[in-house]
Amino acid sequence: MPRTKKPAIADIRRKANQIRENVINMLLEAESGHTAGSLGTADIFAALFFNVLNINPKKPKDPTRDRFVLSNGHICPVLYATLHARGFISKKDLWTLRKIDSKLEGHPVKDKVPGVEVTSGSLGQGISQGIGMALAAKMDNKQHRIYIMTSDGELNEGQTWEASMFAPNKDLTNITWIIDRNNIQIDGRTEEVMPLENLRAKLESFNWFVIEIDGHNIEEIIKACKMAEAVRQRPAAIIAHTIPGKGVDFMEYKVEWHGKSPNKDQAAKALQSIRSLNGKINSIYD
Repeated sequence: MPRTKKPAIADIRRKANQIRENVINMLLEAESGHTAGSLGTADIFAALFFNVLNINPKKPKDPTRDRFVLSNGHICPVLYATLHARGFISKKDLWTLRKIDSKLEGHPVKDKVPGVEVTSGSLGQGISQGIGMALAAKMDNKQHRIYIMTSDGELNEGQTWEASMFAPNKDLTNITWIIDRNNIQIDGRTEEVMPLENLRAKLESFNWFVIEIDGHNIEEIIKACKMAEAVRQRPAAIIAHTIPGKGVDFMEYKVEWHGKSPNKDQAAKALQSIRSLNGKINSIYD
């Protein structure tokens, strides 16, 4: 699949903030859904879909495309908003989130929405799904890459660690596993519910090549993905440190926003906060 021209880094940052705005509006309309993780991963989604992934919205089933597997399906508002931004679905579709008979369900369903590669919802399964795709690609001598996103909280699931042993054993170097390390889950803070640290050492002991990044720095995200692709000896994992609720001051780091949608007043304040970020892009980063 020929790669299209990639937008400038500052433009990708603006795309991330547009995605955040649509997430807020979608959740307001739906009156339910997951806010913190959706806002916190917007920069990663923008970097992947506008720079890293080899995809074409006009040919969503192109066999040579890269595959993106979303394991933590509860943050699907950010996936849907990104698919709209990238041209896979219409903006009108976004306002149907979680509505009866909508194709934008509360957890994504394969083949209902172009660009959605797997059905997800039960946490801990995405890494196994992605590894299965990677193994099939290797057996068929295909060159596309599998990108898998998981939450940190779902690393509590035993299946995650079984899969983590399997990938290096099968030399699946066509995988990039991105872990959203935002330190919260539905029951509280990860290090209080089920401590994960030293996470890097754990993954390295399973023979993964591990990169740690600021999950809000577009350049770092892209650079880490390129580094992961260049690794030829073992599969690569990226621990992306993110702020849940990123861009909205009263939501950032707050566990209660893991699975809560904003009301009208909160949404208005959130949108104002997000829009203020665009004015800071050039002065802070460029």
